Amino acid sequence: MRLSLRELSVSFPDPEGGAAPALGPISFDVADDQFVCVVGPSGCGKSTLIRVLGGLLPATSGEARCDDELISRPPSQFAIMFQDANLMPWRTVLDNIALPLEIAGVPRAQRYEMVRSLLPQLRLEDFEQLYPAELSGGMAQRAALGRVIVQQPRVLLLDEPFGALDALTREKLSLELLRLRQRYMQTIIMVTHDIGEAVLLADRVLVISRRPGRLVEDIAIALPRPRKPEMKYHRDFIQLSKRVREGIEDINA
Repeated sequence: MRLSLRELSVSFPDPEGGAAPALGPISFDVADDQFVCVVGPSGCGKSTLIRVLGGLLPATSGEARCDDELISRPPSQFAIMFQDANLMPWRTVLDNIALPLEIAGVPRAQRYEMVRSLLPQLRLEDFEQLYPAELSGGMAQRAALGRVIVQQPRVLLLDEPFGALDALTREKLSLELLRLRQRYMQTIIMVTHDIGEAVLLADRVLVISRRPGRLVEDIAIALPRPRKPEMKYHRDFIQLSKRVREGIEDINA
């Protein structure tokens, strides 16, 4: 599914009764099945961008479209994952992942079959009856990732999904995401503060300016797939990471 933003801007009311610009104007396209990472300073509107694309927040001006259809409400083929796992504490891993299928009216036996076929890919097959309080941070995020993947969305919007995890767990989950994406081939837009993570995962990295966020760099990541952690030590990876970093540093200069 192709996404398009055209001169999109978002402002919020300020205490003086005026409007405080938060994002834009910003324009870019995302091709079908492309993986795009968005980086930039804190408070530059990256999360606002995800919410607009997900139909959770209206644009003040301009527009966001999916396959030429205006995004004005949450599209049925989109799924969003935020930094907090937000698992329901009274539901097991199995039932947490199955929740969107339950809401959609999928019969119990069918939704459990769908979840159990996904659990080995998430490395949660031995933990389906555990509750969130019994899970590590990485396991909880894998369950949250499963909850969006099981919907088989065509577009996946990720807002710092691994930001609260330690570096090693974050890297492992990034690789899990790549593996799942290789199987399901979604269009993915992911906000991250981690430059190495962005270069490892993405086909493109968009660098957003300070608030109100505007697009200042659109960097193609021409690295071969499948990607592996060892690539971080290769010259091309280091050069691309340096270019992304320089784009962010130029903003803060």
